[in-house]
Amino acid sequence: MPEPGPDRSREHHGEHPQEPAHEDAEPRPAGHVPHQDRGQDPGPSQDPGPSQDPGPSQDPDRGQDPGPGPDSGRQRGPGGPPPQQYQQWSVQQWQAPPSEPPAWVRAVRSADPGPVRTAVLWSALATGLLSALLLGDGLGVGLLVAALPAAVAAGFAAVAARRRPRPWTLLWAAVGLALLVVPALRDAGWPTFLAVTAALGAGSLALHGGRTWAGVLLGPVGLLASVVPGGRWAWAGLRERGRSSKDRWWPAVRAVLVAAGLLGVFGALFAGADAAFADLLGSLAPDTGAGDVPLRLFLLALGALGALAAARAAAAPLRFDRAAAKPGKARGRLEWALPLVLLDVLFAAFNAVQLAVLFGGYDKVLASTGLTYAQYARQGFWQLLWATVLTLVVIALAARWAPRGGRGDRLLVRGTLGLLCLLALVVVASALRRMDLYVEAYGLTRLRVSVMGAELWLGLVLVLVTAAGVWGARWLPRAVVASAAAGVLAFGLASPDDLVARQNIARHAGEPGRLDLAYLQNLSADAVPALDSLPEPQRSCALEEIARELPDARTPWYAISLAEHTALGILRERPLEGGDPCWRAGLPRAVMR
Repeated sequence: MPEPGPDRSREHHGEHPQEPAHEDAEPRPAGHVPHQDRGQDPGPSQDPGPSQDPGPSQDPDRGQDPGPGPDSGRQRGPGGPPPQQYQQWSVQQWQAPPSEPPAWVRAVRSADPGPVRTAVLWSALATGLLSALLLGDGLGVGLLVAALPAAVAAGFAAVAARRRPRPWTLLWAAVGLALLVVPALRDAGWPTFLAVTAALGAGSLALHGGRTWAGVLLGPVGLLASVVPGGRWAWAGLRERGRSSKDRWWPAVRAVLVAAGLLGVFGALFAGADAAFADLLGSLAPDTGAGDVPLRLFLLALGALGALAAARAAAAPLRFDRAAAKPGKARGRLEWALPLVLLDVLFAAFNAVQLAVLFGGYDKVLASTGLTYAQYARQGFWQLLWATVLTLVVIALAARWAPRGGRGDRLLVRGTLGLLCLLALVVVASALRRMDLYVEAYGLTRLRVSVMGAELWLGLVLVLVTAAGVWGARWLPRAVVASAAAGVLAFGLASPDDLVARQNIARHAGEPGRLDLAYLQNLSADAVPALDSLPEPQRSCALEEIARELPDARTPWYAISLAEHTALGILRERPLEGGDPCWRAGLPRAVMR
């Protein structure tokens, strides 16, 4: 027999001892006295004691299941659903812990911005309204006009966040706005697409910044990550203002609504009374119909969200420079230098052959290889273009795993990679020469002028890499991206369609019948000044399809590019010939539209 336990009620002056706390235990009803044999310690098998729950079969005063206690293996009684504590415990037991974002995501995030400023909200609204009003009819100068309030919104947000403009920030912003001039000047869709895409990238870089390769490669797409946070940021600001300053903004809203109603009523009356005034209003206001409403609403939302994303990025930019990759493991001199030295030897041998061909003439090469003139030029260009791209990849990987033991290693790296860059420049010159031969024989096209521009830019990158090996590479990432943006801007301003038309006309000077009129018909309004110099009927045949795509008199001024305006003036002064000019020009009917 175990010794009798102490009389705990006497130790506590007749009070019942406090039960040990349990997070899932149900509180006992008032007046309940647990059963206890004072003469002995009942033990766990005889009496649960004051710290244990005897269960519904041992305590008749309880009318429901007490929930899970220490003895959680008991079945619930027939008293209905488990208590709320048990449900919460079950959810906590099976709920997965919240997953954290990757370390690099946490590293690039900035602190949450402060409350959105009222000027930012008004600028975003202006951007949305201008986008809905101006961009529904076309790009033209309207895109640049709609982008200006977005830049103002970003400026207000940056000032509120106490961000000071730096030289590279101002440069990226200026380049972005300059690229938006291309749609106002050119009609061709492909230079316009490149310019608008590059403008978004340059604007994103101006907001997020970037000095390393990670910064300049991820920075151009960082604006997309601010679209949803920017909308939430603006919504939180609107809700706060709605609760605190209703007496201030509601009179302004009423005034705007009254003014809009007055202008609409009296403007409609004056337009109906005078045709000249109606034409003036029609030229200033966009021609919108019921079918344009979904498009206008989409452009309104797109413009406003874009401006809010720019402002949010200006207030709390993503620091992609913090996600820069660590340097690769340094290799030994032999392991690193042997493949590159052999590659330098291969490049030198190829360049020696190219010099021999240049001085020995192409006739001997064509006779020995069995290739035609076109096959030799075209096949060689594409291979050399890929060789240039792969050379840059090899240089990047070699710099990552280069030996870094001391001065001797630095000299080895600079000498080996510098020689490879110089030999690659000769490859670029050979590729451009081959494309020049191909264009001389078969004419210039959009694809050919594009790949020639890409090859020229790759050659410029090689020059920058070579200079970085001499003066250091801290400036190299931003210089490479800036050269790409400048190349896109120069490409758009040069008017590629006009270059294509002028080169093909010059090739067949005095023989207009040999022109590929079917291809020239596919050019844009940028080529109209060059095609206007053709004799008839080739002129009317080449301009016939382009004239059908030009905007009509109902198109507002802000949706027309300068090239389209010029083309309309030329065709107004010298109308096209009637009848079937392409048939008179000898164009086969199989290729006529």
